[in-house]
Amino acid sequence: MYPLHREREQPIFSARAHVFQIDPTTKRNWIPASKHSVTVSFFYDATRNVYRIISVGGTKAIINSTITPNMTFTKTSQKFGQWADSRANTVYGLGFSSEQQLQQFSERFKEVKEAARLAREKSQDKPELSNPALSITASQMSQLCRASQLSQDMMEDLQSPPVLCINGPGEEKLYRSQSADIELSSEKERIKKMLSEGSICELSWEAELFTLQDSNSKLVAALHEANANVEQWKKQLSAYQEETVRLRDQVAELEAQGARHAACDIGKDELNQSLEELEAVLKAKDEEIHHLQSKKCDYNEVEQEREEAVQRLQEVESRNAELERRVHALEQTLSNSLDERSRAENEVQRIIDILDVKIFDLTDLRQSLATLVHK
Repeated sequence: MYPLHREREQPIFSARAHVFQIDPTTKRNWIPASKHSVTVSFFYDATRNVYRIISVGGTKAIINSTITPNMTFTKTSQKFGQWADSRANTVYGLGFSSEQQLQQFSERFKEVKEAARLAREKSQDKPELSNPALSITASQMSQLCRASQLSQDMMEDLQSPPVLCINGPGEEKLYRSQSADIELSSEKERIKKMLSEGSICELSWEAELFTLQDSNSKLVAALHEANANVEQWKKQLSAYQEETVRLRDQVAELEAQGARHAACDIGKDELNQSLEELEAVLKAKDEEIHHLQSKKCDYNEVEQEREEAVQRLQEVESRNAELERRVHALEQTLSNSLDERSRAENEVQRIIDILDVKIFDLTDLRQSLATLVHK
């Protein structure tokens, strides 16, 4: 039964959600159908050309809803949606963990409903003999006939009245007929139970298999994407490493200067800006030199340009030296300010100590005067 069921129904889409059913008495409250989130899957039955929503919790089928073109999936909140099943005479509700999962389920529900509509129109256009449900082989027909005959015989045996007789052998036949009826009914119940448990297990296995296949496809896609981007990641990694080395050199250079005050930071920023301007000027001049060499201009003009570039370089160096002097001056000023602040704090502390002594003396004097007044 399991291989035939596997070939007949194919999983299409799967998602995890909390399942609810409408209260049949109030038609307003929701009753949880599962304690935890379960897998809710779309299945396609190629033999009957129908689509179903199936969810299994443990050994119990929570949802078994056949999708029809008249069904509508309604989103009542950001993470909750519902649809009504007239055949099951109930309303199913699904609570998802994210709005994106709800949107994906809603879109897939619309696609499956449209496919069900097209399948119904296609089945109505075809002749009755071309219905997939009627296209069975001769061997399957014979098997069905034998099964039908066997079930009829069992039903006749179950429904036939026991043989009554006045003599002793008739009583023995009556006892045997009743015991056979009990055995047949118990065997029938056991077979029904085995078939129901087998179908539920098949649905659970199929849902779990589809979930694993979906996870496997996602992992394979992620692996392909990682392999495709590995070269780009290597380039980015080398660029990040170079940037890290450069930033570490800058940090070490700034730490060597030892200035952590705001004025020193401003001086460092100005110095760095001047160095950047100097580098930009040098780069521009290098480009000009290469450009002039490529064009093979006059040597005198090139010499003149070089002298101007050297002069500008000297000016930039002098400006750099001036900035360095300013930085040293600011550092000296900062050191003097810190010394003055330390001296002022010491003086304030000394004054506070003196005031504490005076306050203590005044308190003692006040207590003495109070004692005299009381006397």
